[in-house]
Amino acid sequence: MSSRPATVLVVEDEPLINESVCQRLRAEGHQVVAAYDGPGAVAAHAEHRPDLVVLDVMLPGFDGLEVCRRIQATTPVPVLMLTARDDEADVLVGLGVGADDYLTKPFRMRELVARVAALLRRVERAAEIASTPSDTLVVGGLRLDPASRRVQVEGHEVHLTPTEFDLLQALAAAPGHVLTRERLLAGVWGWEGGAGATRTVDSHVRSLRAKVGAERVRTVHGVGYALEPR
Repeated sequence: MSSRPATVLVVEDEPLINESVCQRLRAEGHQVVAAYDGPGAVAAHAEHRPDLVVLDVMLPGFDGLEVCRRIQATTPVPVLMLTARDDEADVLVGLGVGADDYLTKPFRMRELVARVAALLRRVERAAEIASTPSDTLVVGGLRLDPASRRVQVEGHEVHLTPTEFDLLQALAAAPGHVLTRERLLAGVWGWEGGAGATRTVDSHVRSLRAKVGAERVRTVHGVGYALEPR
């Protein structure tokens, strides 16, 4: 991806928002494809195989959650979800179907650009790690292989999104040690932010717990999280 412009699929049914996002991403050097409804988004993904998808939740045809399910079932791709509701249940559903990050409307274009850049960097970093030998991390009954990006819990493989994997890897690298939300945000997401931004960490931890077991990730209130060695 570093040798060519990234291809970004923007799925948003509001024409003005869609065009604004597309123009800004093109100005950042990306190749951009636009779609305006659920069926169009799935078709555009199949045709263009984008490196990243910016995906609105509320769409004609079928919603962004169904779009995310369908595209992740064919070729996993980083997805930045746009939602008009900052409801925790909605966010967790989005993360559960394969979204990597989310932004609540209205959003600042600068923040969207930063999230896109962070997701693309993470994909490049994952490719680099996969091409070099690395040690498997074992914490209790949890086994994490950085090279293949596979995770097993008590011998059973679990599917994690790229963000969930990176979050778990950060915690597994220091089992029992508390990592602050700010440190996780900078290390996993690659950007800094205030209280609103650290909520992204909290949402992903909740989604991760649902897959690897709630008791494995300990909350230290007001500080951060730790992976329990058990």
